[in-house]
Amino acid sequence: MTTIHTNVDVTAAGSRAASLVSVIADWITTADHKKIGRLFIGSSLVAAVATAVLAAFLGLERMSASSYSILNGDSVVQLFAAYQFSLVYAIVAPLFIGLAIAVVPLQLGSRSLSYPRLAAFGFWAWASGLIITLAALGANGGPGGGNSNMVDLYLLALGLVALGLSAASVSIAVTVLTSRAPGMSLLRTPMFSWSALMGSMATVLTLPVLIGTLAYLYVDHTYGRVAFGGNVDVTKWIGWSFAQPQTFIFAVMAVGVLAELAPIVAGVRQPLRPIMLIGITLVSTAALGAATQSTHAMSWTGTTSDKVQEFIPFALFNLLPILGVLIVLALGGLAAKAGRVKPTASFVFAFLGTGMILVGMLVHALSLIGPAALAGTVAQESSTLYVVYGAVMVALGAIVHWGPKLWGRRLPEKQMFGLAALSLVATVLSSLPYVLAGFLDQPGNAVAGWSYDASALLNTVSTIGHALMFITVLGFIGLAFKHFTTGALAGDDPWDAHSLEWSIPSPAPAGNFADIATVGSAEPLLDVKPARQGASA
Repeated sequence: MTTIHTNVDVTAAGSRAASLVSVIADWITTADHKKIGRLFIGSSLVAAVATAVLAAFLGLERMSASSYSILNGDSVVQLFAAYQFSLVYAIVAPLFIGLAIAVVPLQLGSRSLSYPRLAAFGFWAWASGLIITLAALGANGGPGGGNSNMVDLYLLALGLVALGLSAASVSIAVTVLTSRAPGMSLLRTPMFSWSALMGSMATVLTLPVLIGTLAYLYVDHTYGRVAFGGNVDVTKWIGWSFAQPQTFIFAVMAVGVLAELAPIVAGVRQPLRPIMLIGITLVSTAALGAATQSTHAMSWTGTTSDKVQEFIPFALFNLLPILGVLIVLALGGLAAKAGRVKPTASFVFAFLGTGMILVGMLVHALSLIGPAALAGTVAQESSTLYVVYGAVMVALGAIVHWGPKLWGRRLPEKQMFGLAALSLVATVLSSLPYVLAGFLDQPGNAVAGWSYDASALLNTVSTIGHALMFITVLGFIGLAFKHFTTGALAGDDPWDAHSLEWSIPSPAPAGNFADIATVGSAEPLLDVKPARQGASA
């Protein structure tokens, strides 16, 4: 039994005259991985715009901490639940799963994605669950919801979201494991595809834990409401899935994007390539904490022996992902030193975004150290924002890089550099004030009820940051829509790249490859470029 669906969408000669209904039906029923990936990407970018608006709205309310100015107390819990859910499951997770679905088969020299119908089911399950989850929250369901039917619906819909993302992740993992071109061992897998394997396997390991927890909560809430606290304690049991280290799992592919782009902009083969693969793998160890629903904090009290006993699990669960990102950044710098860097907008997006992800990881680790006293404060929200917004930055860079292969046209570099700078400012302004506010004991998931001198200033700055991220993503969508339809033609290999996707026409045709290539190294396209054959190995 093959994992490849060979009957992918092939546009007929007269498709330009097809009716709107036919076009919609084609996208709804598609088994073409490039279309499925773009459905995920487009939907998650729209969700990012909406989530930035919601974050700014909550920030406006936080400017006046003495009382409610815009909202009422009954809606705050649902709005924060929608905000946390959207950051993770409406933006960062589907965004990178979509990128992997669209790009990985092309990198591997495969004609299709493994189990493409499963991936398509994953998209529609995720999209349906997303809509129903937000509708249930809007109808007073979810954590603390007063409508018991909507609380039940929220739990079921969130399970549908997790099921959809898990199904799509299975397709990605199986593709990397079974559909590589002849000669392409796992150690020769392109960096982004390797990160897609690590991220998808970690997703498949952790999201079923969430689904199981939701099943327990649903049964308890429907019948007894005695074991898990009913609607009041929903967040207590599933809150781990909206925070760190779960967000690190979805950021694994973001780190892989930087690892992919660094040697391309330097024009060399990646030095110490196996170590780079290990670095990406270390980031995926965040699955240990997510699957066990544990972060292992450090109280930093007791004897030296007590501190050592606390530090070992703390390091295993929280510091290994940080080490992985540091390895990727260091080896990316080594590649730059070995070659002559010609930064592209995609690389700038990826480099700056990965730096923000690293900061988010460090803030998370700091929040778990007892003397910092950041547990339960907005500093933990800051960690999530650094990781999610940083990952969005990387994803925008990935779209700039692989967009020409999907659409056949390039985005304007000058405007993309500007958006990269704006996204960095947006991420820092939205996140850094909450780190400072955490040290001043501003509680998380609240819009009122605290008092300190700089409260209005810090919350105002964060609100401005969210507004700038809204402008960034909306501007990117506008430019992408314009230039991917009428922009400059890209050519087959606009970046002088190294992997197989750049050996075929742009946009990639149905079926991807007319002939399956035999791979002789980790940089098969670089092997046929004589001027580069002497580059450092």
